[in-house]
Amino acid sequence: FATAALLFHLFLRGTIEFKIPMITSSFIRVWVRKVRAQRRRVRRRVKAPSKHYALHKESARMFVHERLVVLNEVYGHTYHKVAIRDQKSRWGSCSTKGNLNFNYRIQFLPLHLADYVITHELCHLKEFNHGSDFWNLVEKAIPEYRTHKEELQKIQIRRGVLVSIG
Repeated sequence: FATAALLFHLFLRGTIEFKIPMITSSFIRVWVRKVRAQRRRVRRRVKAPSKHYALHKESARMFVHERLVVLNEVYGHTYHKVAIRDQKSRWGSCSTKGNLNFNYRIQFLPLHLADYVITHELCHLKEFNHGSDFWNLVEKAIPEYRTHKEELQKIQIRRGVLVSIG
């Protein structure tokens, strides 16, 4: 197994390439397939942040924190970490651990839509679904949430730019 560990280390770093003879055991063949798949995943994950994201991330963090303080006065929910990310299609998300994630582009939305997104994620801290109790919570802070939801659905992120589609 020491040889296998060394090969694994070298293979992941991309310093060697080897072919597997047909007579090799199925264990080694499966292992090599897993290592190759892991290398592909690692390569896909590595992505330099865009300049636009780097430039606006901290201002988005301040914006979101300010709005969270104001909007959470209605609910008084407890949340943990707040992350600002460069997401391609989501405006926000909430984890079961109570962490809130927001797209850095939220700061470029009209204020009423940004407030809707932040309120939506705050409500997931209490109701981790989209049932009627969840929407009643959203309506408590934003009575006209239905029109905001429709308006937000008409805005897409294409190549890093907000585009209205209708």
